[in-house]
Amino acid sequence: MSCCLSCIGASTCGLCGSVASGISKKSARLAYCGLFGLSLIVSWILREVGAPLLEKIPWISSSQTHTKEWYQIEAVLRVSLGNFLFFVAFALIMIGVKDQNDRRDSWHHGGWIAKMVVWLLLVILMFFLPDIVITIYGVLSKFGAGLFLLVQVLILLDFTHSWNDAWVEKDEQKWYIALLVVSIVCYLAAFTISGIMFIWFNPSGEDCGLNIFFIVMTMVLAFSFAVIALHPKVNGSLLPASVISVYSAYVLYTALSSEPRGYACNGLHHSKAVSVSTLLLGMATTVLSVLYSALRAGSSTTFLSPPSSPRAGAAEKKPLLDGKELEEGKETKEKEAKPVSYSYTFFHLIFALASMYSAMLLSGWTNSSESSDLIDVGWTSVWVRICTEWVTAGLYVWSLVAPFLFPDREF
Repeated sequence: MSCCLSCIGASTCGLCGSVASGISKKSARLAYCGLFGLSLIVSWILREVGAPLLEKIPWISSSQTHTKEWYQIEAVLRVSLGNFLFFVAFALIMIGVKDQNDRRDSWHHGGWIAKMVVWLLLVILMFFLPDIVITIYGVLSKFGAGLFLLVQVLILLDFTHSWNDAWVEKDEQKWYIALLVVSIVCYLAAFTISGIMFIWFNPSGEDCGLNIFFIVMTMVLAFSFAVIALHPKVNGSLLPASVISVYSAYVLYTALSSEPRGYACNGLHHSKAVSVSTLLLGMATTVLSVLYSALRAGSSTTFLSPPSSPRAGAAEKKPLLDGKELEEGKETKEKEAKPVSYSYTFFHLIFALASMYSAMLLSGWTNSSESSDLIDVGWTSVWVRICTEWVTAGLYVWSLVAPFLFPDREF
């Protein structure tokens, strides 16, 4: 039996070592996304079951009577702070990494067992900090979450324009037809969502002028995107306009569904099923947006790529080497500096901001007035999403008209 256990233990260690080696060589960015996802799961679990445990910790309860919602927010913020410090530390360590010969390059891609231990210790340590530190972090997280939403919007704008350019460059009729079909589908989806919101968030017999204003404004923006994009002087395309339109409609839906439970114009009334589905959708959106930003970091067309990236410019052609030079080149090949393909520092900063955003999502933007069964509910959540929609619209319109207004500048 002991022999079998030893074999199993050795096999398990070998498997873990193989997995860690594979991660370090191929999937480091995905592994960081997995670690971020794990922090969300831990935050969610502690939010649901951690309140009774936090009540027994004297430096958290501080001999005061707090509500269950307050303890839930404390648990979420403390896990988020540990996650935030983990990624900020790596962002600081990776400052100035330009090539793979830098020793810190291996730190970024390897050492996953040590990273997991450090992450776990940081999360546990956060539960020994006084309340005032967590309160300050909660305030700062609102600004960090807003900055993350801005980065998310910039990535969406970059994605839509890159998607459109990739299909247009093919210069084939079938791709032009595909552009038109996708654009029509997106616009139909945007106006369908708006129509459904008229039913759900404008109940009969209620004065819901604010909700109607938001919905009508979204439809006007969607129509304006198409008009501006198709204007001859702008030289835009319908695909980015349609994608931004359906995204704006989705953001408005999440905003209106976050209205307080007692608000008569919220036709969903925030049943528990709806709140759980909203949480799952919000978590999925956060993870996917961070995952996409990480994967896009390797592209030279994004703001995440350093100037030294090998994709930032065309490869220089080298003359053929003679025999002696070729022999000497073999000895120095491994010593040549190979530039990194994306900025490690900015990569980790995105995850740090995403930690703040996820904390706000789970804590309802630190609002403890709503029921603990509800996720991301309250007027703060509503206005954050409304502002996100309007900022998205403003940035997209600017991306269209800026080249026309300033023809001498490169955009």
